[in-house]
Amino acid sequence: MPGYLSRVSIALAAATLSIAAANAATLNAGDIAFTAFNADEDGWLIVALAGIDANTTLYFTDNEWNGSAIGSGGAFNTGESYHQWVSGGAAIEAGTVIRFSHIDNATTLAASIGTLTRGSVSGSSNFGMSQDGDTIYAYRGSSITSPDAFLAAVSSAGSFNATDGLLTATGLVEGTTALTLSTDSDFGQYTGSRSNQSTFAGYRSLVNNVANWNDGGDGSYASVVPNTTAFTVAPVPLPAAAWLMLSGIGGLLGFARRRRAA
Repeated sequence: MPGYLSRVSIALAAATLSIAAANAATLNAGDIAFTAFNADEDGWLIVALAGIDANTTLYFTDNEWNGSAIGSGGAFNTGESYHQWVSGGAAIEAGTVIRFSHIDNATTLAASIGTLTRGSVSGSSNFGMSQDGDTIYAYRGSSITSPDAFLAAVSSAGSFNATDGLLTATGLVEGTTALTLSTDSDFGQYTGSRSNQSTFAGYRSLVNNVANWNDGGDGSYASVVPNTTAFTVAPVPLPAAAWLMLSGIGGLLGFARRRRAA
């Protein structure tokens, strides 16, 4: 019996390690989403819809994507800005909302978690967000100008287009992993539920649906503090098979204790 229990413990430990490895997967499209956009304050919010490993580096730009595929001529143009975010020394749990603020000011730009810095790229030094329509892309990459995968996008141009930035060949889909606000919108933020989904992935279509946003349009929003409330998921009952396994292990442990007592 002790040998059997040891094998059970090893199996459970292996399963735990397997789950941890799955949670440490590389971020992909939809694993983060924009939850606020503010062209007056010059900042935005994202929610992690998957766990983010410690010391993860992500990039943001409001330069426009040209619509070609990554590795086949796909590139950003120049003239606006690039920012780099390093997540910090601790893993970030899914559901966490992160604020990026005052990105146009070299002294006061900040991230609520981790570190935000400007990217030094020739020809791209306009670090403010346009109040006349802009598109922000979030991506991971081999460098700040070379994306490996797009994670999310938000546009205040009324549509993703050649002038303000395309979604073509990014792998992002409007309404699922990308969001469009009204034309020339200064401010918008997600106002839908943050607690009614059974998985974090279930929030993708909610957060990227402009009907679930307060789309402020034109106005003065420089002093607005966006909603940084975390997202949560409802507990999911264990499948019957898992309950049976746990019950069986409990029975075996009880049997082993009774034998030792005898």
